[in-house]
Amino acid sequence: MLEYEGTAYAGFQRQANAPSVQATIEEAIAALTGQQARLYGAGRTDAGVHALGQVAAFDTASGLSADRLRDGLNHYLPLDVAVVEAHETAPDFDPRRHALSRVYRYSLLTRRARSPLRRRFTHAAPGPLDIAAMAAVLAALEGKRDFAPFCGRYPEGKPTCRRILRTAVWREGAEAHIEIEGNAFLPQQARRMAAAVLEVGLGERTSREFEQLANSGRRGAAQAVLPPQGLTLRQVKYANFPPHDYATATHDQAHAESAARP
Repeated sequence: MLEYEGTAYAGFQRQANAPSVQATIEEAIAALTGQQARLYGAGRTDAGVHALGQVAAFDTASGLSADRLRDGLNHYLPLDVAVVEAHETAPDFDPRRHALSRVYRYSLLTRRARSPLRRRFTHAAPGPLDIAAMAAVLAALEGKRDFAPFCGRYPEGKPTCRRILRTAVWREGAEAHIEIEGNAFLPQQARRMAAAVLEVGLGERTSREFEQLANSGRRGAAQAVLPPQGLTLRQVKYANFPPHDYATATHDQAHAESAARP
């Protein structure tokens, strides 16, 4: 399981001319083991998005135990990326395809004064919020449906139906949180959904208008996209792995003699 602050990265996926979480960890793997390895993630978090429970996998012929791989990688990784848990798993697991669901949380700072300590992890939304109305419109999106209105750039012809398993909106001190658990997410889906929900909370969009937007079927109809720093990938869930509360990962590569999974 990986934890990282996404501020300095152009997302999880390797980029040609920008730093990425994937490339950073692959460089640490090479430094530790002397081997080149491809890292596969459960989700491609966007630029600036954080992760508390990202799941990734790589194959290695190294004889290091999972714990020593975890500690060794953390030695080479920068302070804004860490391997929290590592496990050796069967080679037929894949961190993306075998995931049952992903949990994203968007955090809003609702007080008038800015927060120097939370500025990288929240979006400022001062003013009273109707939390009950926000929770109601978001809950109406649970289930399987076409999320094209909340989709960013995405290849034409690819399906835009997804299943939302659970939603929640609550206040905690000076912050409000919007949490969405789904089987998978479209590009910018979580941030566009959170933006539309926030508009309801601020009284800028009625519940009826939210419903019309969600049911419009028009790709990208929800044009507002909240900034990335408020979004965190909290957890990736699997059926039978790992044998504790932490999320973890596996990757499908049957020829590997051993596999280490951070």
